[in-house]
Amino acid sequence: MRKFIRHPTGMPIDYAVAGRMPRRREPLRNVGQGGLCFQSEASLDPGTRIHVTIPVREPPFEADATVVWSRMQRDHYEIGVKFEQRAARFALRMIEQICHIEQYRMEVLRRENRTLTREQAAQEWITKYANRFPPAN
Repeated sequence: MRKFIRHPTGMPIDYAVAGRMPRRREPLRNVGQGGLCFQSEASLDPGTRIHVTIPVREPPFEADATVVWSRMQRDHYEIGVKFEQRAARFALRMIEQICHIEQYRMEVLRRENRTLTREQAAQEWITKYANRFPPAN
């Protein structure tokens, strides 16, 4: 089973390293079991503690995370982080579902030229796909 899911391109993530750099906004790449991956212009060393904000709902998801890997790509780095707190891991599951629903909403628009509200998309996605959403660990 895959550890990360794909998300709509450009979903924002804000992060800051205490005492080292100002808050940065970068694109979220994917979300997985207890962590996520995002694109960054800067490399971050494994073990670095960061504060992450994902503004996909109100209030936004916020949590502290630890960098577990950093990989150079063509013109950016991909940064993998994990969350320690149980509450953060649960909230991240909710973010996964929101991302799936947003992805579904965009796909319906592209394939069927049908515009759905977030609520309509959520209802359709739950009916069609919620039973296939991987269980929490």
